[in-house]
Amino acid sequence: MSENILNRFKDETVETKIDTNKKIRVGIIGTGWIAEPHVRSYLKQPDVEIVAGADLVEGKAEEFFKKMGVEAKCYRSHKEMLDDESLQLDAVSVCTYNRTHAECTIYALNKGINVLLEKPMCVTTEEAVEIIKAEKASGKVLSIGFQPRFDENMKMIKKIVQSGALGKIYYIQTGGGRRRGIPTPFGTTFIEDATAGIGALGDIGCYSLDMVLNAIGYPKPLTVSGYKSDFFGTRPDYSGYANKGKPELAEKFQVDDFAAAFVRLEGGIILDFRIAWAMNMDTPGDTIILGTEGGLRIPSTECWNGSVGGAMTLYHEVCGQQTSTEIPIVNTNGNLFDLKIRSFVDAIKNGTAAPVPSSQIFYNQAILDGINKSAELGREIELDLPEI
Repeated sequence: MSENILNRFKDETVETKIDTNKKIRVGIIGTGWIAEPHVRSYLKQPDVEIVAGADLVEGKAEEFFKKMGVEAKCYRSHKEMLDDESLQLDAVSVCTYNRTHAECTIYALNKGINVLLEKPMCVTTEEAVEIIKAEKASGKVLSIGFQPRFDENMKMIKKIVQSGALGKIYYIQTGGGRRRGIPTPFGTTFIEDATAGIGALGDIGCYSLDMVLNAIGYPKPLTVSGYKSDFFGTRPDYSGYANKGKPELAEKFQVDDFAAAFVRLEGGIILDFRIAWAMNMDTPGDTIILGTEGGLRIPSTECWNGSVGGAMTLYHEVCGQQTSTEIPIVNTNGNLFDLKIRSFVDAIKNGTAAPVPSSQIFYNQAILDGINKSAELGREIELDLPEI
């Protein structure tokens, strides 16, 4: 591709100066492993101070902040922390397990506090509706934790689609996964229904959906025909369990380790989706976006890491001749998690829109929940999504 064509997809980078006169006071809800990158990123922001944290497990928050080198007031519940007006909290990061995302987020918004909510947004469509209602009533910033949005290669995908180079989009294949990668090193909160609610779907499936749905403008999902299975997670001889000497984890596994779906979107677009924590394959396939004027191939990654697996390929015609153009990897300036945190803080301070808005991720969540419900019913379902 010539430099002139590549320039069509480039943005100018503008460095912004951070005002440190007003510091954003932040609390952390849930002090498990995902809270660590939140705290590390907040500590890098000169206009942020972490003042409190909450965790249901006695002593866990205290131990966590000691390890992170942070002096923060600790609480045994999110309500206890959010009810303490002396903290003067501006924002919280919700880093709890999936089943409590909605409860914690809604309570914080009702208290007039801005929220950065880790992915997945929640477990069910109904929970997502209640979250957005609370957000709208509060007038506060609610951003969902999709840091891959800030990767320059993800931005490039959207630029290519939005440029019109592919024409009208009509079919998308996406997904990803791991040959062996059920996340049990972090305990059982990922694999038990009482805490997780959904498995690979919510953990990495939401990212794969966002990569393509964000690129095409997040059209409304209409119907879902879903499938899910747990062939590996329920096996005591699964390699992850055996290597750790914990065959009992198989008895605790209650979510999906593989899922697939056929989704119809507004605008006549078909979405063919598959995701895996474990499978007898290195990848379920590259992501492809087919349009009437061109097609885009996005190489898969061995394990979802927030970017693409290699240089992308644009298939198109030039003067009636079929050709293809390699889209080279673009380096991202900065850590994705840091960019996620910074964008959230900036939205609060500047009174601007959430960097990853709930209105978009609502459709993402509806698809995840739709796959889950369709799989349990064994048939296609229509998604009757309300206007909120």
